[in-house]
Amino acid sequence: MQSVVSYDMRLLRRSSFIIPQNGDFVGPNPFLGVIYHWIGGFASATNFIPFRGIKRWSWEVYWLIQGFAAWIVAPVVLSSIFVPNLTGVLHTAYQQNPGAFHYAILWGILWGMGGLTFGLAIRYLGIALGYAIALGLCTAFGTLIPPIYSGEMKTILHERSGQIILLGVLVCLIAVAVNGMAGLSKEKEVTPEEKAEAGETDYNFGKGLAVAVFAGVMSSFFAFGLKAGAPIAEVAKQELLARGRLDLWQNLPVLIVVLWGGFLTNFVWSLILILKNGSMKQFAGEPGMNPMRASHASGHTMVDFDPLDPSTYDRLSPRTLTANYLFAALAGVVWYFQFFFYSMGQTKMGRYDFSSWTLHMASIILFATLWGLALKEWRGTSTWTKLLVTLGLALLIGSTMIVGYGNYLKAGEISAATNAVLR
Repeated sequence: MQSVVSYDMRLLRRSSFIIPQNGDFVGPNPFLGVIYHWIGGFASATNFIPFRGIKRWSWEVYWLIQGFAAWIVAPVVLSSIFVPNLTGVLHTAYQQNPGAFHYAILWGILWGMGGLTFGLAIRYLGIALGYAIALGLCTAFGTLIPPIYSGEMKTILHERSGQIILLGVLVCLIAVAVNGMAGLSKEKEVTPEEKAEAGETDYNFGKGLAVAVFAGVMSSFFAFGLKAGAPIAEVAKQELLARGRLDLWQNLPVLIVVLWGGFLTNFVWSLILILKNGSMKQFAGEPGMNPMRASHASGHTMVDFDPLDPSTYDRLSPRTLTANYLFAALAGVVWYFQFFFYSMGQTKMGRYDFSSWTLHMASIILFATLWGLALKEWRGTSTWTKLLVTLGLALLIGSTMIVGYGNYLKAGEISAATNAVLR
């Protein structure tokens, strides 16, 4: 009898089901998970938009501010709100498994390198194409390598639901290739004047592709960090259930630890640039140059001074300085919300939660492409190029639907098996 009960509980844990005191099941809900991932994707794709309002600040200055907001402040604040006894959870998790902390931070450091170069990919390729290529590669590595490493891929390949999910990953990669073709076509068609008008004076497909490949590979390590931090999530889940809370928030403490590593990488590099370029005084209002094309290079954005106030000739006005801080911090908070909703969506994807990475990346590319269209990054291109962009967009939407359907099938299989055991 004891062995049967133990088997039942192992199956329930494997299935990500819990049994509250009222006897109702709370378990995988792939449809809700896809919605959460889409919201997170929209947040990530929108992250660079507030940068367009920053005036006369060097990249390393506002990047450091947005990083502090995104990787230090927002994770702690939101985790403290939704996870009871957050300090106790982290302390207990570290005592039980210090290796989970160390590896999560290590993967976060490596991911941080991808985050740094990702900004350059956006600079050289624009929002739409930069996201599509860098995150497409990130999708492949971040989705497939974790289950290969853990040995789950053999099982996935022999299950219909797993095969459907892998098909969704393949469709996502095809979409990336289509977007790459659109980028090549764009480079041949758009004149330097049109690029300047769209704020893309630094557009360079070859250089951008090289940077995007590196950024995509390194950015995939975030998925490894989340995987390494699973023991931390388990402690948080136990605390949440003990307090009568939803286990939806169990991954928030993991984000804190992984993002420590990401912040460390970005802080060191930003500090090096600040010291090298003498940018420290910009925090207090000294003007600088903005090489990251956060906004169009126009007189309004690059000059911004009051001709009646001589003190603003070589300094930012207090209003502009305050706005810069707010825009940079807003970009960071918006960025964090991608993984806030990602962590929620992952808890709803069931056994094949590894596919969350595909859904997340595909939704980011999807909304980044829409932002690129809204910002007229494809202005001046031919009908053929625009058709390629549209096809890539359609394939991305299709990939998220396929992955969601695969998870839906798996959730149904697990639910049927669990009900059979409980009978």
